Amino acid sequence: MERDQVILKLENLTMQFGGLVAVKDFLMDIRAGELVGLIGPNGAGKTTIFNMITGHYKPTAGRVIFDGRDITGLPPHQIARLGIARTFQNIRLCKEMTALENVLISFHPRLRSSLFGALLPVFGYGREEREMREKALGLLEAVGLAKWADFRAGGLPYGLQRRVEIARALATTPRVLLLDEPAAGMNPQEARDLMGFTLTIRETFGLTIFLIEHVMQVVMGICPRIRVIDFGISIAEGTPEEIRSNSKVIEAYLGEEARRV
Repeated sequence: MERDQVILKLENLTMQFGGLVAVKDFLMDIRAGELVGLIGPNGAGKTTIFNMITGHYKPTAGRVIFDGRDITGLPPHQIARLGIARTFQNIRLCKEMTALENVLISFHPRLRSSLFGALLPVFGYGREEREMREKALGLLEAVGLAKWADFRAGGLPYGLQRRVEIARALATTPRVLLLDEPAAGMNPQEARDLMGFTLTIRETFGLTIFLIEHVMQVVMGICPRIRVIDFGISIAEGTPEEIRSNSKVIEAYLGEEARRV
């Protein structure tokens, strides 16, 4: 798909839990190659939108269109295979496993060999295992973690743990990557490093990135387009400059921070 073509189309997405409407009539087109930010107060519905895109929630109404295909309500593993990957607010690593082993996990569903082949490596399982290991090491190299490959993931600094999680998502060969608060818990230097890292992987892997973030330094620094929601409803969209000066956004979310970013 060429850049500027719509790769992800969200049509009137609505998510209702009993009497609570978490997201209402959310509309958005994201074009191939874009890096788009989504911001808003806690509880505004941001992660709910990600959950609808990735199949963790089936929308009460509306559709998710990925590369021209309606994927609304498909299970998460099918959506991942189609080319949408995500990370979570709270890092979800197998912390007792190494960084390399965490990335290898994402390759196993793509194994072609059967259980019989695993028991008799002559049928190709051993070769596939070696190929997966080489690819995983290549991914760790690409995200600056090669020297940490054999370190226990839970013992790595927080910023590096986040990179391991992103590398694991990249192992699924996505076209669209959803990052849910990647700077959460990071110190200012780690957040600055994350900004450059995000731009690098976008170019290196040809990704479209949809980003939820509360750290305004990050979202204002790398996202040319930002959408703002409040109580599940879109209230603004624009460039960082437009968002900073939008009175509705300042009142609902940014407040005094608008003057500092």
